[in-house]
Amino acid sequence: MDDQLQKFMFSAAPVRGEIVSLRNTWQEVLARRHYPAPVRDVLGEMMAACALLSANLKFDGTLIMQVFGDGPVKMLVVQCNSNLTMRATAKFAGDSSDAIRHDTSFVELLNVGGHGRCVITLDPADKKPGQQPYQGIVPLNGEDGPLTSMAQVLEHYMHHSEQLDTRLWLAANTERAVGMLLQKLPGDGGIVPHAGELDTDTWERVCTLGGTLSQDELLKEAPETVFKRLFWQENVQHFKPAAARFECTCSREKVGAMLKMLGREEVDGVLEERGHVEIHCDYCNQRYEFDSVDVAQLFVASAIAAGVSPAAEQRH
Repeated sequence: MDDQLQKFMFSAAPVRGEIVSLRNTWQEVLARRHYPAPVRDVLGEMMAACALLSANLKFDGTLIMQVFGDGPVKMLVVQCNSNLTMRATAKFAGDSSDAIRHDTSFVELLNVGGHGRCVITLDPADKKPGQQPYQGIVPLNGEDGPLTSMAQVLEHYMHHSEQLDTRLWLAANTERAVGMLLQKLPGDGGIVPHAGELDTDTWERVCTLGGTLSQDELLKEAPETVFKRLFWQENVQHFKPAAARFECTCSREKVGAMLKMLGREEVDGVLEERGHVEIHCDYCNQRYEFDSVDVAQLFVASAIAAGVSPAAEQRH
């Protein structure tokens, strides 16, 4: 089963949908880090959700989904580009990962004190000068108390930040990260019904059908099977599937640029203390090591590019 996202549109109503299945992409994440089962499942659900949301981006760029927790999980991050290349990671509060049980709940992981929050950033690749990425923030709490799943958090986000009625079904395990999205579009959504007027009951009906979908069914069955079981009576237009894959954008060049931003004095301090500078990528687990010769070459090249002689740079 290929990693792919399938978009579809209900022909008689302004309602669109998407279903995504990530196997290889998700396995690439799990191969690089071991996470306790509850953390693994939430991170997988975020990956599926990030793919679903990024598929509707109107620009070439990146969607970054972050959940900041006040429990044993400090932060969960998923990045998805508009071409569905993805990466993800989790950070823990100290050594708290050892205390996470197999049945630790979403609230216990991320919102014990009620201060957890979800941040979604939309970052266009071709920003105009001075243009900042768009960022939306919602707490992990709703009107009736703490939200108990990633799907609830994102439905809450879409309602408050985008003013779009959205339903999400998400699931993940050791094999796959999967999800389905239904969204009611404003007005008629550009829909031209095949016959007669818009079917105003479609939204409620398809959401009710979606509500019959269990996480086990979502994880076990192929997306095509899930779709047919739910919407076999609906008139639906399908679009060409989009492929997803894992990709980390880190590189030795980017790490070198980061070290140059820190400055020679601070980097030399690390060298003096440890004998080398080691940078570890949280996403792909790649390690980049710079010894004293590497650092000297890095800053000499930087000084030459800036038109400053190495000797003059060191006198300052």
